[in-house]
Amino acid sequence: MSMHGQPHLSASPSGSASESAGGSQVTEMASRYVPVDHEGKIWDRWLAAKAFHAQPQSVLSGKKQPYCIVIPPPNVTAALHLGHALNNTLQDVLTRQHRMKGFETLWMPGTDHAGIATQAVVEKRVQKEENKRRKDFTREQFVAKIQAFKDEYEKVITGQLQKMGCSCDWDRQRFTMDEQCARAVYEAFFRLFQDGLIYRGKRLVNWDPALQTAVADDECYDEEVDAHFYYLDYPLTESVKLPDGTTIDRITVATTRPETYLGDTGVAMNPRDPRAAALVGKKVRLPLINREIPIVADDYVVLPESMATTEEEKNDPKAKFATGFLKVTPAHDPNDYEIGKRHNLAAINIMAPDGSISDKFGWSDAAEHERVRSFIGLHREKSRKTIVKALEEAGFVREIKPYRHSIKFSDRSKAVIEPYLSDQWYVKVTDPRMAAAANAVLASDQRSDGKAPTHADNTMSFSPARYSKTFEHWHSNIRDWCISRQLWWGHRIPVWRSDRAEFAAEEKNRFGNDRVDVKHYAGKLAVCIRDTNDNEAISFYESRGFTRDEDVLDTWFSSALWPLSTLGWPSATPELAAFNPTSTLCTAREIITLWVSRMTMFNRYFLPENWAQKPTSDGSYLAPAHAAKGSGPIPFRDVVIHAVIQDGEGRKMSKSLGNGVDPLDIIESHGADAMRFTLCQMATQTQDVRLPVMKDSKTGKNSSPKFDLGRNFANKLWNAARFALGMIEATPGIADLSTPAALGSLTTADKWMLSRLAAGIRTCDEALANYRFNEYADTCYTLVWNDFCDWYLEAIKPTVANSPAQRAILRASINVILRLLHPVMPFVTESIHGTIRTLPTAKVLGLNLGISADLLCNTSWPVADSSLAFADAVKEFERLQSLVKTIREVRAQHGVKPRRKITLHLPSSATFISADALSMVQTLSDVGTAATNRPTAASVAFTFEETELHLSDLSDEAAIDTSAEKSRLEKLIAEKDKSIATLEGRLNNPGYALKAPPHMVQQTKDELAKVIAERDAAKAAMGKLA
Repeated sequence: MSMHGQPHLSASPSGSASESAGGSQVTEMASRYVPVDHEGKIWDRWLAAKAFHAQPQSVLSGKKQPYCIVIPPPNVTAALHLGHALNNTLQDVLTRQHRMKGFETLWMPGTDHAGIATQAVVEKRVQKEENKRRKDFTREQFVAKIQAFKDEYEKVITGQLQKMGCSCDWDRQRFTMDEQCARAVYEAFFRLFQDGLIYRGKRLVNWDPALQTAVADDECYDEEVDAHFYYLDYPLTESVKLPDGTTIDRITVATTRPETYLGDTGVAMNPRDPRAAALVGKKVRLPLINREIPIVADDYVVLPESMATTEEEKNDPKAKFATGFLKVTPAHDPNDYEIGKRHNLAAINIMAPDGSISDKFGWSDAAEHERVRSFIGLHREKSRKTIVKALEEAGFVREIKPYRHSIKFSDRSKAVIEPYLSDQWYVKVTDPRMAAAANAVLASDQRSDGKAPTHADNTMSFSPARYSKTFEHWHSNIRDWCISRQLWWGHRIPVWRSDRAEFAAEEKNRFGNDRVDVKHYAGKLAVCIRDTNDNEAISFYESRGFTRDEDVLDTWFSSALWPLSTLGWPSATPELAAFNPTSTLCTAREIITLWVSRMTMFNRYFLPENWAQKPTSDGSYLAPAHAAKGSGPIPFRDVVIHAVIQDGEGRKMSKSLGNGVDPLDIIESHGADAMRFTLCQMATQTQDVRLPVMKDSKTGKNSSPKFDLGRNFANKLWNAARFALGMIEATPGIADLSTPAALGSLTTADKWMLSRLAAGIRTCDEALANYRFNEYADTCYTLVWNDFCDWYLEAIKPTVANSPAQRAILRASINVILRLLHPVMPFVTESIHGTIRTLPTAKVLGLNLGISADLLCNTSWPVADSSLAFADAVKEFERLQSLVKTIREVRAQHGVKPRRKITLHLPSSATFISADALSMVQTLSDVGTAATNRPTAASVAFTFEETELHLSDLSDEAAIDTSAEKSRLEKLIAEKDKSIATLEGRLNNPGYALKAPPHMVQQTKDELAKVIAERDAAKAAMGKLA
């Protein structure tokens, strides 16, 4: 293959590109990088070599240090979106870098069964395709349909992750309901049940009346709606004289949910309300129902605007609508529920699970009133209208006002959430062995009390650190965790219950407490069976009338065990011993409380305190008796919270808005590396990043112009490698630069390039160690595009053919660049590595490239020491760059044709630039001659480091365009004046002069003198034009 289409190669002094290549490795590289031609083949090579397969024995033998990440398991509800692509790119960057650094790396892949989400999707599909509902099937039949759906999307998700280049250990892929994870779930449940940390209780939950299940907070969303405030009169059982002398026989409550008045068991008022002294302790009679309920005093109640005394009270938007009286319905409002608990008020559930008014779930006095009985069976929305009409007709509705407020919806069904009183299973996370144990491992600089964890090696940190406050506050104010869901898809609760009051002796003692545990809950019997395959125990209890609980566990219960179950717990596996605690968790901020918290609590509860010592190899250290129960190890050392991707208008990407971007579409149009690099560069430590979204005119699919940056960069890297390879192969032989003498003989440009490589390595190391992914990407971009391509390659074109040292630096540069970029751009770097890996490796003192394997992913990460700093050479090259940029600017402003050779005039006394550097200036700015003679009239003057220089031969004309030159100088003078004002302002600021280090103040003074000299020189040149 010829090098046609690469004109820059022909600039090499060795002749044409094809002649330079000599038919060798460079000819193996296509003229441009086409991702689809490489990605599949490279992926197959990685898998065939088992390049990502972890060997725990390398850790347990002490040969290697472990590095482990457990993937946040994607839900099997749908294909992955761009947020997943970002999350997994960052994980892969960390995994690949640590693999190259010599760690034994395990990136554990897997998927989540996502109970409510997956069941809801399948129910909709079955309704649409078969016109059937879940209850038209047996439990086993419907679960089989969900399993088939799961298999379909698990395959899709796995394919997506692999196309992205995710270097997971695919031989160990897990699913939260597979046999290994299920065993962990039931073992954990049994131990918590046995320890009294799982219990059954009647509490208020978020209830989805469409799906008829309790749902977690993260499965809900808030949305503002137009509604009304209904002002209802409640008659007092006796007239009351108020402090102002008036007598009242009724009070007025304000509510947005008049239908729930059927379950009112009290009326609350603020104790600072002037009327409270006369009314608290009295009773009201509910209209139509005639139920008598007490008036209680509670600080929660909002005072009416006319009674507010503090600014906070006056600014409360509810104050404008408040009457001072709050109807209390403990069974249908979370705030009322708390008031009810404080004042020992009854909780009356007036609804069925489907959201209709019902007297079958705790409402006992409905049958006494004919009009009230007519409400039964009506759904919430219809009952509201009917009840308000009935109250209006009876004279109990005083007023109705429009009101806009936020209400909670189910994310899956879009139904309005009903606060609902029901029997559910709970984990007692308020126990000190749970919540307090989680907070105890936060790093001291991330804890509000500043205390250090008990064990320094058992410390967990958040990045960015501000998210530790979310974690800490959550555990300090936590409530017990509702873990039961009224679904069919999920881990079914392993408890068998009976309505009998007492156990028979044999029911308590037939099996040892290592197989079953028996408890009493609310007068009912409960038996937890450790192994759900223990048919003997199951048959025994079922033959005695015990039935298994119908509910399944909250998805987050199995997810909370993810760092344990995926590594084999409760078995004593080598994976668990080697890789728990894991190293880094990379996730989103919205699941800190729902997932990060619970993994921390469970890991600390179920593993032994001396886990780090791994005292035995027979597994006995994992027995329940040895569990730490709150003082065990952390599940991960670092928690990285990444940014959220939004569209260009700051909106969340979603199907409904039509602004989502499919990662596979970007991979198809731009390549996996382009997508990964762009996402990594966007991953700042701020909360959110914006990605403009637009339709691709050719495909009609959503895309973003931002991905062009990644594609262009991949092509730049490819072409730079071809060019460098052509230079290396044009003249065989590279120098040995492994001695101080060899380094000392290098040119300024060579030393500068080595210093840039060393600085790039250090900056990439520091950026990734501190999870500054965008800084890592920017460093790689600058190193390749600016330093290597724009400056070094251009600078050495005239000399590389005769310089074995420069060819060695080219080889070293490509080696370093490929290794630094591999974690974020694995495909293009692996492809280039496959072409150049047979070339001799350059030996450079101070640059350690370590192992050079057949696969780049198994090659060592580069290390550089301070011997490559070359401070003097760097300073000189930077001055050279400044001069070149100035000359290029003059060329551009005067419209000098590309490649036209111009003349640079320097004073004969000029000593600020060496002959070596001057030669590079000529190469980099197309200066044909550097003369010391006086310039002709047709020249342009400019200043460089307080010295006046001139350029001539800018065109074939006898004189320069004075108008253009005057315009240039005026602009330059204005820029210098602005800089002078800024620097003078800084020096005149007393705070700066007093607080800044002396060397910084001196630097500012030096910079000011330099800018003034440049401004004055420009003015002098302007005067000469005049």
